[in-house]
Amino acid sequence: MKTLTPALQSHLESGATTLAWCWKLTTALGVIMGFTDHDRDLAFDGVEYRAQSGFTGSEMQSRLGFAADNLDVAGALDDTRISEQRLHAGDFDGAAVEIWLVNWQDTAERTLLRKGHLGEISHGELGFSAELRGLTHLLAQPQGRIFQFGCDAVLGDARCGVNLAAPAFRAAATVQSEEQSRILTVSGLATYAAGWFAGGGVQWLTGANAGRRAAVKFHRIEAGQTEIELWQAMGSLVQSGDTLQVTAGCDRQFSTCREKFANAPNFRGFPHMPGNDFVTSYPNRDDAGNDGGSRNA
Repeated sequence: MKTLTPALQSHLESGATTLAWCWKLTTALGVIMGFTDHDRDLAFDGVEYRAQSGFTGSEMQSRLGFAADNLDVAGALDDTRISEQRLHAGDFDGAAVEIWLVNWQDTAERTLLRKGHLGEISHGELGFSAELRGLTHLLAQPQGRIFQFGCDAVLGDARCGVNLAAPAFRAAATVQSEEQSRILTVSGLATYAAGWFAGGGVQWLTGANAGRRAAVKFHRIEAGQTEIELWQAMGSLVQSGDTLQVTAGCDRQFSTCREKFANAPNFRGFPHMPGNDFVTSYPNRDDAGNDGGSRNA
């Protein structure tokens, strides 16, 4: 149940309302955008809600229980705000959304109706549509630990403890050439062994992709040249001279944690846990690994 301000409550009970919907988007990069279905721009709390975007929403429903309440929003592509290129680059993936009901004659009379995050986004030549997921969708995410061979910590977080700012695990590189904005020949990584940055990440420092991040698929050294291959092409064109910061990768295996990062005491997996082959086998006195005795013997 929503609690309305006395002024907004009085306006709703007047019988003649001047209401508009406003949507506030906050991207993972911290960019804030405002949209409204009114025929002129509105502003409150330091955010301008622009009308020319053609931003509209579907019917909004709220249900009891923990089922996620979803709705769809649609809008026109705009080269200066929501462009096809930025959608493809993932700039709006998981963006936080606030939906406001506002009296456009006096924006002080407003109420926050819904908060959530953008889900699946699709787009065509002229417009886009996006799924808005309510906050309850976060309850559907797996919680707690899983008994598995691999480590369940994120490289560099508090549970892992590896200092990714150390020169051994992070370096600056400069693009020499690129192929499809995904396979990059770079300089600045000559002192690192092939594969050192595989499974890691990059953050663009300059160029059209500045501020964006991407995951590294392969790190190769061929004919004396260092090549970084990304899992996906960048949304904006990569050019020679663009700079990026590359971070070492981890495959979450105990041997990697011990040998590459010297971090075995903080390994968050269970490398000595019996696998399916052991579970389905039977004791055999001639089998040193499963002779029927204690696993710790």
